[in-house]
Amino acid sequence: MHEENITQEGFNEPLNAPHQIDNSMGWKQQLPKPVFDNRPDMVELYWKAWEFAHDHIKVTPGMPQNPYMDEAFSETDIWIWDSCFMAHFCKYAPHIFPGIETMQNFYQPIHDQVKIPLRIHILDNPPLFAWTEYEYYRLTNDRAHISTLLETDQYLQKHFAWFENPPLHVMKGPLDPNTVCLRKADGGFLWEGGRSGMDNTPRGRTGTHARVERPNNPKMLWVDAIAQQGLSALYISRLAKQIGNEYEAAVYQEKYQQIKLLVNQLYWNAEDGIYYDVDVETKQHLKVKTPASFWPMLAEMCSNEQAEKMVKLVDDPDIFGGPIPWVTLARNDADFDAETGNYWRGAMWLPTAYMGIKALEKYAYWQPADESAFKVVEHMVKTYKSYDPHTIWECYNPNKPLPAEHCNQRVRPDFCGWSALGPIALLIENILGFHLIDAQRQRIEWRLHQAGRHGIKQLQFGNITTDIMSDGTGTISVTSDNSYTLVINGIEHPIQVGNNTINIREL
Repeated sequence: MHEENITQEGFNEPLNAPHQIDNSMGWKQQLPKPVFDNRPDMVELYWKAWEFAHDHIKVTPGMPQNPYMDEAFSETDIWIWDSCFMAHFCKYAPHIFPGIETMQNFYQPIHDQVKIPLRIHILDNPPLFAWTEYEYYRLTNDRAHISTLLETDQYLQKHFAWFENPPLHVMKGPLDPNTVCLRKADGGFLWEGGRSGMDNTPRGRTGTHARVERPNNPKMLWVDAIAQQGLSALYISRLAKQIGNEYEAAVYQEKYQQIKLLVNQLYWNAEDGIYYDVDVETKQHLKVKTPASFWPMLAEMCSNEQAEKMVKLVDDPDIFGGPIPWVTLARNDADFDAETGNYWRGAMWLPTAYMGIKALEKYAYWQPADESAFKVVEHMVKTYKSYDPHTIWECYNPNKPLPAEHCNQRVRPDFCGWSALGPIALLIENILGFHLIDAQRQRIEWRLHQAGRHGIKQLQFGNITTDIMSDGTGTISVTSDNSYTLVINGIEHPIQVGNNTINIREL
């Protein structure tokens, strides 16, 4: 059995040493430590992402929650969907990075009318709170937080109702008023690009040629808006069930089923095998393919047959596939900007890539999920190594190891920010293969699919800290301070306190 000696930042701990987290230790020494001998460059970018993210832990006097995670975009504004996505990597170090705590800076101003010194930029951003809270809970098993969230404060239910019936005009703080564009309409929601998060997307065209008609048609029903509202209902229901609130679970399950039925009746195009935006008057599909079409899949609204069609789009090099997958506009779209990505007209963005990969996992498409995750992070690594300044970017060129551009300007650097999703979350969950880490069930599911020595040390979930290592020859070494179940390629292995050895060559 090999021992792992990590040299980054002075780490030098053998694999089998039990880990007791010491609050006097430096913050980096308390993070999960990935091992991937075949790709040390990916491990290097992992540590760099945490460094950039740590630089964006911020304190602003007068905010409901301090410290909080800053999205790396503006000193005066905060964003809902940036912050929600950031929590999906902060969950791997919740004692250091205030990911879920950051949500209070939205919950309290929106739903309790607490005045804050910053502006919530775009109040009607995607409603991702419930999904984010659930995924955080699954890793931390913090039932007390969920009970307060759902039963005392009821912020998730309030935000579902707020999105269903948004105010016409809202002002928060001393800065400019923030106008709400979201409107409920027959069959879904009217929105616009900035509010959906996909600022300059050409969605909304009724023509098929580039710039023939103005994008962001004000008479368009946005597929992501209704699917995200359904996603909220689904996860409110699941969280309620976790704390034994069967009534609330049933109420929101019914809301979810109603939305799911509507999405499949109105937004699904069987011929093209994709969900499209819809003209509010004619109910015709507006055929612009973007990753927004995968929100219904993430919300588990697809049948198996629909999911099979959707996954083909990810493999298709003329749509979302190719060496750099999850581009934000189909490659064969006339508005696709192959040269610069032009923000949401072809650039690869980490939030939509992460969402799409998680959508594939919902239907057990592990291989395309993992392969596309590898390509995404590899593109980030190549850009980090070859392009100066050597950093992590807001979004990426769809064809070359470069940052993307927007209006002929390079996008923002040091963007961790949600771009840390790639080097941190996708590395742990897809490249190293730890697809499911469930503190509530005390269970890790590992798709062991990499060659060579690889694994993770000092992974914390719930009250468990564990090291899991493959030596690349069939021996798995596991150290843990509590018992749990490790599932390797579908086979369960009970893990006991101390050192455990699993010989998968004999299985």
